[in-house]
Amino acid sequence: MENQDSFTEITFHYINGETESFDIPIAPEAFAQQLPDFLSQPWLALHLIDRTVFVFTAQVLKVEVNPPITEIQGLGVFSDAQRVTALSRGVKV
Repeated sequence: MENQDSFTEITFHYINGETESFDIPIAPEAFAQQLPDFLSQPWLALHLIDRTVFVFTAQVLKVEVNPPITEIQGLGVFSDAQRVTALSRGVKV
C-alpha cells in the first residue's frame, strides 16, 4: 500500500457552485512538475475504482491542491497568503 506522501488531493470548484475532491496517486513534487500540462488540458480523466470521471476544465473556476505546492514561484505567485473567513475578517494579529 502506498503511503499518504505519494498522494495529492485536488479539489475542483465548478462554475455551477459544486465541488469535488479527489486523491490522485502522485507525489506533490511530481504533480507540481506536471501542473502546466494539467492546466492546459480541455478534459481530465480520473480513473476511480468503480468508474472514470471526466472533468471539463472550462467549467472549473478554481482548483485547490493539498499539500501546498511551494515549488511554484514567480510572477503572480503570492507566498504566505492566508484565507480570510467571516470570523477572521478585520482581525489584526
